[in-house]
Amino acid sequence: MEELTLGVGSRVQHAHFGQGVIVAVKYAQYRVTFMDHGIKMIDKTDPLFEVLVAENVTPEVETASDVETSLLKILRLWGGITEVVPLGDRWKGGTLILQPGDTTLKAKELPIDTFFHKIVMLRDRLRVLEQNINSHKVLTDEEKVNMQQYITRIYGSLTTFNVLFRDKEHWFTGEKSGND
Repeated sequence: MEELTLGVGSRVQHAHFGQGVIVAVKYAQYRVTFMDHGIKMIDKTDPLFEVLVAENVTPEVETASDVETSLLKILRLWGGITEVVPLGDRWKGGTLILQPGDTTLKAKELPIDTFFHKIVMLRDRLRVLEQNINSHKVLTDEEKVNMQQYITRIYGSLTTFNVLFRDKEHWFTGEKSGND
């Protein structure tokens, strides 16, 4: 009997990570986005892994164009939902104070959790923009690369805010130095 591969868009349940959606299919693993735990690689044979709704089931790994189509469908469906990203412990309950140079003006205080949420939303929207550029059917490869370079520079400009993130996996990363 031929073993079937779940496709992008399949809804799954994991005993440790909760509910998630498959966003990529590898040879032996699924890349799954979990609402409370972010993106994780899960072995196809993981006994803690359960299928809730199978989508795009195939006898083999999907082609790149099928994956792009399914991913765009997921992004449109889940567009308003952002990944839960934990704030660094030392910042919890803290306040961001913006003190103007003019001492006659009042300082602005903002809960750091609110500021952090806005930074995470900015990062998520940049990622969606990046995906839209990469899957655009009219842009040439050269145009896509040029736009991608601007997004990479934006990420680089935002690295200052990495201090707010609890986990390094959520950090902004810009252009790498050297010739990779």
